Amino acid sequence: MSKMETTRVGKRGTVVIPARLRQLYGIEDGSMMVAEATEDGILLRPAAVVPVESYTSERVAEFLLNSAVDEADYEQAVRKVREMGLDPDEIDHIRP
Repeated sequence: MSKMETTRVGKRGTVVIPARLRQLYGIEDGSMMVAEATEDGILLRPAAVVPVESYTSERVAEFLLNSAVDEADYEQAVRKVREMGLDPDEIDHIRP
């Protein structure tokens, strides 16, 4: 089965990917794509979209405090948490 088909560029640069190729690669309406310039031309491929999680200051402080491996590391984490304007005693964590 050939993976090459001809298509046409429409208004505003839209390109219709033939149905057979969309099905083959799992491309659906609204799928994100990457357009990449290569030596041979333009390469279109499905994009891997990973959700980004943003953390509150309190959650970052919890990570810092729980990541401490010894007393010196813990004291450094406490300083960083205080620099963030938070009270380390108010953050749920386990002291090493």
